[in-house]
Amino acid sequence: MSVTPNLADRLRSVRKRRGLTQKDLADLSGVSLSLIRKLEQNERDDTRLETLRKLARALEVSTSGLIVRPEHKETTAGQWAPVRDALLRRNGQPEETPTVEGVRSAVEAAEPLFTDNKYSQLGALLPSLLRDAEALGKPGRPVRSRVLHLAGLLLISTRQFDAADIALRRALDDAPGRLEEAAIFNTRCWLLMRRGDLAATLELAVRSADEIEPRLSRATPEELAAWGGLLLRVATAASRNNEPGEAEDALRFAQAAAVTLKNEWAPPSDPLRTFGPIAVATRRAENYMIEDRPDRVLVLSEKIPKSGFRARASSRNRHRLDVAKANVQLKQYTDAFEVLQEVRAISPEWIVNQRMARDVLGKIVTKRRTLTPEMRELADFVHLEY
Repeated sequence: MSVTPNLADRLRSVRKRRGLTQKDLADLSGVSLSLIRKLEQNERDDTRLETLRKLARALEVSTSGLIVRPEHKETTAGQWAPVRDALLRRNGQPEETPTVEGVRSAVEAAEPLFTDNKYSQLGALLPSLLRDAEALGKPGRPVRSRVLHLAGLLLISTRQFDAADIALRRALDDAPGRLEEAAIFNTRCWLLMRRGDLAATLELAVRSADEIEPRLSRATPEELAAWGGLLLRVATAASRNNEPGEAEDALRFAQAAAVTLKNEWAPPSDPLRTFGPIAVATRRAENYMIEDRPDRVLVLSEKIPKSGFRARASSRNRHRLDVAKANVQLKQYTDAFEVLQEVRAISPEWIVNQRMARDVLGKIVTKRRTLTPEMRELADFVHLEY
């Protein structure tokens, strides 16, 4: 039997995740230490299935699982089925007639669950919220748009992209004004970005920012926040699309809006997203990471407060992942792991849905000869592939 191209890496990875040395594995499996060393160095291409079965049994994985990399599932899609059903109007009518004020109060109470990354709790509330908002009819359009926008944000965060698209399209239909529309376009840019469509992200972000561009001398704080937030989307998409000039121009204009605004602020039209000087700084750090300048990321991160300012938890966490990635690139693996542990402690449901967190941890695992119990536990927690 021929050894598959990834057997060496997977055998080494599974062994380290189990906390075993090569000798430990040899003792447990009955396979010679010299053969295990050769397998992990990819020096054998004639390994028998019986040998692989012994190794798999000692490592507590299936033989096929040792040979073939499994496809990772980002999240359990079934968990969010009730939210999708509510979006598609499959969950009937409320028993009692809801009121606009009642639904507005309910959504205001639910929104902090998203900013705190408590996705399961929010997912449990949204089906009823969506049903009640739908029953409000025409008078409930503004609050219904807000509920649908909240659903879209949750579904993007949990990688339910098709359902998120439905939610955002319906939210836009009910949006009461241009600033609320701008907030939904900002979220739609995030959806396109997570789907990997850089060209569409950049086109929508530029168009939306141009449509609401205010005069700085006359702009309201809400206009500044909406415009600045879209400029940050332009900057990120342009940087990822290898257009550094456009990215820098967008950051420069966003900085001007942030300086005028002075502090981080969440506008009424987009209460779940903050904009200000710190938002611009974290986005600049993200662009440094995209441009492969990890040293600049760490220098800038030292100037950004870790607490004491209002910002969405996921925005802070996303910046900390950039810091972790920068540490990995600079071979500061212990520092990188500490950042991941910090993020996990703050937002456990958020980090599970972050491919970047798994990528960073995967690089740490690859570079370490042995793993600490904490590293093995975190790898299991974020569903890191072997």
